[in-house]
Amino acid sequence: MDSWVIAMMLGASTLLGALGLWALLWGLKTGQFEDTKKFLDMTSFDGEEALHDAIAMEKKKKEIMKRKKKKADDGYRPPD
Repeated sequence: MDSWVIAMMLGASTLLGALGLWALLWGLKTGQFEDTKKFLDMTSFDGEEALHDAIAMEKKKKEIMKRKKKKADDGYRPPD
């Protein structure tokens, strides 16, 4: 009696899995996941100040990474 419930659940899950796989393959084939112009489109709407902020943040990040590397090279170990 319970075997028909298991069979129905297996059939439904197989059907839903096949549908999901088909949707993924369709999306890949039609280029739904490709957005090559997104970065360029976003920067065209940024103001000059936002771009300067991004450059400053990148410089700070590089400086922090240099300091961490120097401390690691000097044998500095942060306390646990």
